[in-house]
Amino acid sequence: MTTFRFGTWPAAWVLVGLLAGGCATVSFKEHKTHTHAITDIQDTTLGRYAAAKTANLDGQSGFYPLSQGMDALGIRLHLADMAEKSIDLQYFLMKNDTAGAVIANALLKAADRGVRVRFLLDDVFTTVPDDSFLLINQHPNIEIRIFNPVSRRGSYAINYVAQFDEANRRMHNKSFTVDNSISVVGGRNIADEYFQLKENSVFVDFDVLAVGPIAEKVSRSFDQYWNHARAVPIDRFIDDKNAENLDEVGADIANALNDIYETVFRKALESHLLQDLIADQVPLFTGPARVLADDPDKLVNPIDHAHMKLAQDLIGVLDRAEAELIFITPYYIPGENGVQRARGWVEKGLRVVVITNSLASTNHVPVHSAYARYRRDVIRAGVELYEMRADAARELDGDESAPERLTLHTKGIIIDGRYLFIGSLNLDPRSIEINAEMGLLIDCAPMADLYVRNSDERLAALTYRVLENDREKLEWHGQIGSQTVIDTREPLTGWWRRFKAWFMKIAPESQL
Repeated sequence: MTTFRFGTWPAAWVLVGLLAGGCATVSFKEHKTHTHAITDIQDTTLGRYAAAKTANLDGQSGFYPLSQGMDALGIRLHLADMAEKSIDLQYFLMKNDTAGAVIANALLKAADRGVRVRFLLDDVFTTVPDDSFLLINQHPNIEIRIFNPVSRRGSYAINYVAQFDEANRRMHNKSFTVDNSISVVGGRNIADEYFQLKENSVFVDFDVLAVGPIAEKVSRSFDQYWNHARAVPIDRFIDDKNAENLDEVGADIANALNDIYETVFRKALESHLLQDLIADQVPLFTGPARVLADDPDKLVNPIDHAHMKLAQDLIGVLDRAEAELIFITPYYIPGENGVQRARGWVEKGLRVVVITNSLASTNHVPVHSAYARYRRDVIRAGVELYEMRADAARELDGDESAPERLTLHTKGIIIDGRYLFIGSLNLDPRSIEINAEMGLLIDCAPMADLYVRNSDERLAALTYRVLENDREKLEWHGQIGSQTVIDTREPLTGWWRRFKAWFMKIAPESQL
């Protein structure tokens, strides 16, 4: 009997697909049941907690930052364990690794208790095998829909290429909402690297826990995508060739997942953050907030500024800034328009700071290649430009046993030390023009102050300041311990990585 799998696909699947030939499409016109967030949640534990908090906060929402991976995973697992009526998840990708396994197990356990689970997942970068999702989808309380799927008939690769204009448009949103009362929104996908579960590398990422009315707004955004024509029930376009029955293999699934679940969950249990928040031992930050999100129709319309709803809404906020803009983004390709806009902010008297990955820390070399074209222009526009040190994980955690390699994945903007935008948006053409994105705009000076306070010292410890010298050459200025260092080429990189960055300049910027 085949057990529930979280292994890897054979490396040769692309070659096999190309040899198979053929081209097929998925129908987006078939009728499906429209469902919406459950609003009758007043009798649930989390519903009562959210209602009490909202009353104490004069009708405003409460927030708590999740900067540590174990806290972020622990919060999700604890919320799933506490769910009584519903769990709604919306993610760009899920990998067949430890994080994927424990999340899957948490969803199955919740569904066994009668909780309705709606799982909306983008297609292209998800690596969990289809038959594993089909198996979970058999649970009467779980429904999985894939957004804008590529047909599995014939060759997946050929189908993707043949429908590139459609298949290239992806849903990048990330949210986790329980009992329509509490949401987790931010930059993390469901994979080990986002939750500090990899031994050799760590992603610096960020989510925010959101309690109260804002969770209902996240649910409305989720419903809009869930009921969209491009959200296709997984069993509509994938044939279950193994035809395994969830009831029959339930024990095997439990055994396969529980060992991983108990090991990781036990570690995540060391984070008592959710319990402390509910017990009022840790105070929530409070303030008004908005969900800024693209309409899913963005992905079926031609690329046009009129359809870039999130970007247009956010620009309106940024243009009203009075003192300071701090951008934290793993992927930064400003383009000529972005450079000009930054120059305008600086000329208006604003301090503009951009923190992004270095060549050594990035996980997408082609994006870095495109970004590198604009470094001098950005610096000359008056922007303070910083790049993450790939070896700064130990300084970040204060732990000598921390992984050696660090990658920035946080996506956030701090405006005037008061507003925070936290979500899935990267500052590159793909996020702004091609994909769908979402996030929260939070008006909360005390929470913003956590990241503004001592920011210069933290930047010195974790990043290089990129400057242009009087010979118009770039320099990377860093502070490593008590030593000031100045590099005249991409720090912490070898010739091969620098060659790849040079060669990948051929990649079309509009697709990055």
